[in-house]
Amino acid sequence: MNIKIGQYIAGNSILHRLDPRIKIMSMILLIITIFLVPINLEPQNIIWMIALFVFSMSLVFLSGIRIGKVLQGLKTIVFLMTFTFIIQLFTIQPSNESPLLDAPMTLSIISIPVLILFTFLYHYLKPKIKFRTTWFFLYVTLIFVIQFLVIAYIPTVGLNFDYNFKVYPSGLLRGGFIFLRIIAVMVIASLLTFTTSTIELNDGLESLMKPLRYIKVPTYIFSMMISLTLRSIPTLLLETEKIMKAQTSRGADFNESTLRQKIGQIIALLIPIFVVSFDRADDLSNAMEARGYIIGAPRTKLDVYEIKFKDIFILIFIMMIMSGLLVMRFAL
Repeated sequence: MNIKIGQYIAGNSILHRLDPRIKIMSMILLIITIFLVPINLEPQNIIWMIALFVFSMSLVFLSGIRIGKVLQGLKTIVFLMTFTFIIQLFTIQPSNESPLLDAPMTLSIISIPVLILFTFLYHYLKPKIKFRTTWFFLYVTLIFVIQFLVIAYIPTVGLNFDYNFKVYPSGLLRGGFIFLRIIAVMVIASLLTFTTSTIELNDGLESLMKPLRYIKVPTYIFSMMISLTLRSIPTLLLETEKIMKAQTSRGADFNESTLRQKIGQIIALLIPIFVVSFDRADDLSNAMEARGYIIGAPRTKLDVYEIKFKDIFILIFIMMIMSGLLVMRFAL
């Protein structure tokens, strides 16, 4: 499974040793800062987005986690990022700019069957290719190449839709801008769970929500629910993978099947997943009760967290980044 968010990787890096409260606040502030950068092509905004992206990637090196491990979790949103990037290329076409690329394309009685056959070929070869993400980008590129070759070298006879695929500098920069924003947010969110254990995450959330107790909000319940939800993601994905392998060994084919068969396979997959989820929830509740966990009862902490100089320095540094962006956007 490619979804890595929710996993904890033990380590002794500076990010692992930070106070969990500081890590949660820093993540929230960084994500807010990234979304505060306006999506336009002014030089200062582009510089800010690139700087925040580089900063998020530098945090990966500070965590001591392999960059490939972090980027592997982005495979699940490759389609979303690619679709968003292409939409920007098609929609952003300012009249005051000259296109970087102006290629004629066509959807005709010749190109459409070729694209359908190529799509079947893509899905047939996909399970047999190791680098599937590269194969996906090649597939998207060849879709436009096929349309260009058909209109350039094969005469069409009616029933065709011709258009020009124009790539403008603004569309390219805007697509890249959004691309970097999505990656930066996903990397920062992943690093929080990569470097924070379940207990630390629960204690940090409960501590940050402590002021809500004065209005009778059961913060300890919310923090426990959030931390358990995050940690259950990789566990459920692992169980899903085991069930899929078991069903595949019994003849199920999740790659090559009709739409009707896929619907049946999904139903056959969801039922055991729900059963496993309820069983694990029951085992977890029994384990918590056996260890003396009682809802609403006063509890002591195994670890007593103390905010140190490095924690204050990191938080002030993140706040300075956010303040600098706010000053640039609203004061200048």
